[in-house]
Amino acid sequence: MTATRRKQLYREYLGHYLTFACAALLIIITLAIVVYIALQGLATFLTDHISLGQFLFSTRWQPDRPLGEGGPLVGTLAFTVGSVAVSLLAVLIGGPLSIVAAVFMVEIAPGWGHKILQPAIEILAGIPSVVYGWLGLSLLVPFLRNQLHTLGFSLLAGCLVLAVMIIPTVVSLTADSLRSLSRDLKEAAYALGSTRWQTISRVLLPAAGPGILTAVVLGLARAFGEALAVQMVIGNTRSLPTSLLSPMTTLTSAITIDMGYTIPGTPWNNALWSMSLLLLLITFGFIILIRLVGRRRVYR
Repeated sequence: MTATRRKQLYREYLGHYLTFACAALLIIITLAIVVYIALQGLATFLTDHISLGQFLFSTRWQPDRPLGEGGPLVGTLAFTVGSVAVSLLAVLIGGPLSIVAAVFMVEIAPGWGHKILQPAIEILAGIPSVVYGWLGLSLLVPFLRNQLHTLGFSLLAGCLVLAVMIIPTVVSLTADSLRSLSRDLKEAAYALGSTRWQTISRVLLPAAGPGILTAVVLGLARAFGEALAVQMVIGNTRSLPTSLLSPMTTLTSAITIDMGYTIPGTPWNNALWSMSLLLLLITFGFIILIRLVGRRRVYR
């Protein structure tokens, strides 16, 4: 074996083991995070003996209540309902807008639309969440307060801020899904006499449906996990939202607000870890849903 060949084999083995080590490290980090959150989150039920029913379905949040008065109450139903409501409404507002923008960018005006709209989407994606929250606090909340004569901090303010924040995710993935379609689909539709709108609405969008649904689910996951921007505009009251204009709170917001006031090992701190575990399980649900949707491809 020549020296050149030995050097090539050395580089090949080095690249193989280096990539394997990086992949293994990522898996170990992920498993370590999951196991740690699970162990911390289960302490509420195994150590503090709080029932799963109370944790999931009660709206009473008094984690520092003394044992003499009955012990801590850590019902998270109001937080969970707040997270679901604000995320779903954000997707209902931002999802259609994003899909239409992607269709415009890919099919209607692929030239200048790509040159102008794509950078705008990238700028939106690069804005930090605290800036979104600050804009919502400075502009949106006063606008709602003056126009609707309410407090301004509300479910509506939260879902509007989140709707803007998920647009880059949904637009980018929807545009990629449309671009990945075979040109044969479009040419066949035009050959059969379809108009541009008929081709888009009856051929391209259904063909890209699984990819678009994946984009929407990822947008929902992005909205569900957002904490800071939402926290700044929703009012953070620990009660179930009764209308679009009601102040409310979310799981992520409650965790970020309370984490600085708790001592590790106390029922209050354990309850926050349990909420983190709940968020993790919901995220797993989103990942499973994305994989199931991704398998339902109409055209390959």
